[in-house]
Amino acid sequence: MDLIRGFDAELVYIRTPFPMGKVGLTLKDGVVSPSGEDLQRLMALWGPALKAGDEARITAVVIKADRIHFEINGGPIKKKKWYQHIEVGGATGTSPIAPNDQNANPRGTYVDLVFDHYVPDLTPQKFKDLLRPVLDFDAKSALEAYLDTVPPKVKEAIQNHQVLVGMNREMLIYAKGRPPKKIREKDGEIDYEEWIYGEPPQDVDFVRMVGDEVVRVETMKVDGSKTLRTAKEVSLEPQPSVAKASDQPRPANAPSLRRPGEPEPDRPTPTGTKTPVLQQPPPVSNPGPSGGPNYSMY
Repeated sequence: MDLIRGFDAELVYIRTPFPMGKVGLTLKDGVVSPSGEDLQRLMALWGPALKAGDEARITAVVIKADRIHFEINGGPIKKKKWYQHIEVGGATGTSPIAPNDQNANPRGTYVDLVFDHYVPDLTPQKFKDLLRPVLDFDAKSALEAYLDTVPPKVKEAIQNHQVLVGMNREMLIYAKGRPPKKIREKDGEIDYEEWIYGEPPQDVDFVRMVGDEVVRVETMKVDGSKTLRTAKEVSLEPQPSVAKASDQPRPANAPSLRRPGEPEPDRPTPTGTKTPVLQQPPPVSNPGPSGGPNYSMY
């Protein structure tokens, strides 16, 4: 009861993006899944249900055998109101007193806090500490919650209201706000947006956005001088979630197509030596039935 009372209807800020759809996030031993490239793929496919820095509310807490299920903003499945289950009958049949809204798509999501074997007996504050990789219960504003999710260089730039080449759209808005002027142009085959901040006699910043990335920052100063930055100053590429199979060492007893007694070919070396290509074995001829033609097998 203390756990449900401590979390139900609690206002939180989001520390990691949640994908839209029925797949939420799982948190175990401080590790969030899906993450990295898998999370980016879900975000690109379904879009975001919540982004870092968003304000959200915990709407349901369900305690299961080895996990606690936290529904956020109503969860990913549309639920009926109690009055939508009531129907009125007559000679021609029954009809609901409140029709279902078929066009209302659920916008919520969830996170499962998973444990080994069973849910331990902890205080609500301890559970809040375990949920910190995805939910922030202590932040007083969306900006405060968002700054904890970005690299230190980006955090410093946002606090100083500066723009770095390589920022995404969300970082730019937190750093400079929404632009008073925005121009859409085309450079060859590339569509871009020019976000304009400031007006003379103040400094004017022209920030070029291609897709979701800042690619160019031009500043016209009051004294007439101009600065231009196009080199990437911050990289936001996600780290791969798993190592490639080619990066793993080859086991000593790995399967092989070599014949018994055939010597093992040379392995690639750091200097770039290539493995010799095995020649195809010669065909083996088997006599056909009744002195007929021979059949060759490879």
